[in-house]
Amino acid sequence: MEERVREFPPTAEGLALLVKELRKPYGCPWDQKQTIESLRTSLTGECAEVIEAIDLHDRGNLCEELGDLLMNIVFMAVVAEEEKAFSWQDVCKDVVEKMVRRHEHVFGNKTAENVDDVLKIWQQAKAAEKNEQAPPDSIYEKKVLALSALDRATEIQKRAAKVNFDWDDPAGVLDKIKEETAELAEAFASGDDDAVDEELGDLLFAAVNLARFRKRSSADELLRASCRKFVSRFQAMEKMLAEEGKKAADCSIEELEECYKRAKVIENAKKMQK
Repeated sequence: MEERVREFPPTAEGLALLVKELRKPYGCPWDQKQTIESLRTSLTGECAEVIEAIDLHDRGNLCEELGDLLMNIVFMAVVAEEEKAFSWQDVCKDVVEKMVRRHEHVFGNKTAENVDDVLKIWQQAKAAEKNEQAPPDSIYEKKVLALSALDRATEIQKRAAKVNFDWDDPAGVLDKIKEETAELAEAFASGDDDAVDEELGDLLFAAVNLARFRKRSSADELLRASCRKFVSRFQAMEKMLAEEGKKAADCSIEELEECYKRAKVIENAKKMQK
C-alpha cells in the first residue's frame, strides 16, 4: 500500500503536494472529481471574496481568502500536470521570466523616471513578446475581458479614451446619462421589451463612463459599496421589525418602505457622529 503523506510545508509546493494527495485513490471523492472546467466557478467566487475582504479592510479575512484563491490556482495547475499540459513549476517559471522581461528598467538597461515611463516600457516588452510590428487595425482587436461587465465596460472606454474619443468634462457625461434615461422612458412607453433592454444597457454604460471619468472609484467598486449599504439597511430594518414581533415577508410595501427610511435615518445619524 502506498504510504500517505501527512505533513505539508507551508509553501506553494506544499500546497501542490496536498492537492496531489487529495486526488489519489485513497483521497477525497470531491477533489478526485474536479476538472479545470469545474474549478472555474469556484475561482470566480474566491476572487469575489478576496475583493470583498479588501473593500472591508479586513486583513485577517484577506489572508484566509488569498489562501483559498491560491488553493484554487494550484489545484488547476495540478490537474493540468495530470493532463501532461504544464506543471505548477511551469506556471511560476513563466510568470517570473515575464516579469523580468517587462521590468527592463529594473533588471535591464532602460530607465524609468515615472509611472508613464514604466507603462511604455511594459507595452514595448509586451509587443516584442508577441512580435507585433505594425499597430493593430482596431483598438479592440485584442478582446477586453474582465470578471464583471462593469469592469469590462470601463476598460473598453479607457481604450477609446487613449485615442482621444472621450468627454471634455463630467457635464458631458451627465448629459449623456440624461439622454439615455429619456430614451429608456420612451422605450418603456412603446412597450418594446427589446428596446427597453437595449436602452437600459446604454444607460448602465453611460453611468460607468461617469465613474471612469471621475478617476476616483471604479463603477464596480461603487456598485459593490451600494450593495453593502442596501444589505446593511435591510438588515437594520429586519431587526426593527423583529423587535415589533414582525417579519419582512408579512409586512406591506408601505410598512417596509417606512421602516427602511427609519433605518436610513439612523445610519446617517451614526455617520454624522463619527
